[in-house]
Amino acid sequence: YINKQTNEKITSTEWHNLVVRNKAAEICEKYLTKGDKIYVEGRIKSRQWQAEDGSTKYTTEIQVTEFTFLTTKKEFENAKQGTPAMVNEPKNSFEPQGLPPQHDDLPF
Repeated sequence: YINKQTNEKITSTEWHNLVVRNKAAEICEKYLTKGDKIYVEGRIKSRQWQAEDGSTKYTTEIQVTEFTFLTTKKEFENAKQGTPAMVNEPKNSFEPQGLPPQHDDLPF
């Protein structure tokens, strides 16, 4: 966003713990690398546990139900080879094949 008082562009990065299971996890392991862009949908789940020192620990995770790679195949291949991708190329998303469609149940 842009700060209205200073007209400065403010960027904020947040990191989230994602939980991916089964075949989707295998696809992520095979194709995702650090810095890749992905779009995810899922359910937020919070949990707590007792640490060995007796303190209570908390975490919030996103249980991934659907995802799409936003890094193109060309960017993926260039990253593996260590060369930059062409800037002029269209941004087509790479979607993994073989995943069954996920349908969200409506709460009503």
